[in-house]
Parts: sequence; structure tokens; C-alpha cells
Amino acid sequence: MTAKPSATSHAILSFPNTHPLAYRYRPGVGPGIIFLGGFMSDMSGTKATHLEAYAAERGRSFLALDYSGHGLSGGTFEEGSIGQWGNDALAVIDAVTEGPQVLVGSSMGGWIMLLVALARPERVAGLVGIASAPDFTESLIWEQMPPDQRQALMEAGRLETPSDYSEEPYVITRHLIEEGRNHLLLHAPINITCPVRLLHGLEDADVPYECSLSLLDALKSEDVQVTLVKGGDHRLSEPSQLALLDATLDRLMAQVS
Repeated sequence: MTAKPSATSHAILSFPNTHPLAYRYRPGVGPGIIFLGGFMSDMSGTKATHLEAYAAERGRSFLALDYSGHGLSGGTFEEGSIGQWGNDALAVIDAVTEGPQVLVGSSMGGWIMLLVALARPERVAGLVGIASAPDFTESLIWEQMPPDQRQALMEAGRLETPSDYSEEPYVITRHLIEEGRNHLLLHAPINITCPVRLLHGLEDADVPYECSLSLLDALKSEDVQVTLVKGGDHRLSEPSQLALLDATLDRLMAQVS
């Protein structure tokens, strides 16, 4: 295992029998901030770099990472799954950070942050979801597929679909769908009791804002707030939307510090 870097250039963690995992870490006072990115995204994205600057301005520690098959980490995307990426996040968090943390999860990262909070409740002081997409492999992919695409996926083991965010297509694998069923959360109460803040754009064409309302209902926490952003799309990366994220974090960090 490598030592923690003292600045924000990326570093690599290596474990036996796993892919190398890339991350960026900036030391600071706690609670720290951890950013968990979305499907096929990486730690060089707009929200990750924005949150790193946010943490630096306030003297907070900050961690961002690339799941296996993403960004600078090892492995191939098609080998990945929700369980694998959740374990990747846990491995880096356990190895690099100390003390309480506030997790910020974007899209699929909103699912990963819930899995991390369930696995490490003593480490998680609060959650901020941005267009959170728990259970998306089932409710937003499998259940939305016409029968011919489902058959093609099951027979070939993979299916390519166009992406609005990259020239590369999304690759949906049979493994992603089937393994994801081991981690579905919205069918039962979610035993998370820390403060949770959920931001969601009303014009999100990828993850409907109703997903955040379903998550609100499922969480056991009595301190859950949902903010719906008129005109907001899936990314919520416009300056005014990033300012909303900052304000949300400021209030939450003051509450949990």
C-alpha cells in the first residue's frame, strides 16, 4: 500500500488481488469531504474539482477517487459492478481517511455513498446527494429496456448505448444488472440515520427527480431535506447550482462539526 500524498496530485493504492485504485487526497481538518462520482465519470470532473477547491478554501480534508475501470484506476469498465465500485470506495476511504466524513455522491455515486454509509456508519457524519440514483441498474436501465434489448443483453452479455456526456458509448453488461440486484435499497427502509441533503434538477432527463423523493421516503433518518432545482439538468454544474451545493455543504458542515 502506498503512503498518503501530502498534496492533491493523484496517488495509487495497490492491494493484493485487486486492481490499483487512483485517488486524490488533500489533508485538512475534519469532518472531511469525500466525493463519489457517477457512472463512467472520474475525479477530474467539474464537481470533483469544484469540491476540492471548496474544501481547500475552508481547510477541510478532501478525497476523490476513481473506481476500478474508471479514470486512472486499473481494470476495465466492463468488469465492474455496483458491489465492486462500492468496495473500491470503502478500500480507499479506509486506507486514506480518518475520523468522520461527509460523503457527496453524484448520480451513481449517490448509490455508492449509501452503501458506504451502511457499511461504515461510525465514519459517516452526513450525506449530500446530487441527482442520486440508487437502484438505477434495475429501475432506470433494466425496467426501461424493451424486450428485444433485454434479450440481446442476456445473450451477448453486453449492450452499447449512446452517451450524452461522452463520445464513448455506455456499455451495459449482464453482470452489472445481475450483480446490482444484490444491492437494491429502495424496496425497504434504509438504516441510515445521519443528516442527508438531496439536490435534484427538475429537468433531469437521466435520473428523474422522483428518485430523490423515493429516497427521502426510504431513509430512516429524521433529518432529510430535498432541494428541487427549477431548470436543473442531471449535471447540476452551472455556477448557480454549484453555489447551491456550496451553501448546502456549509450548513451541513456547521451542523456536524
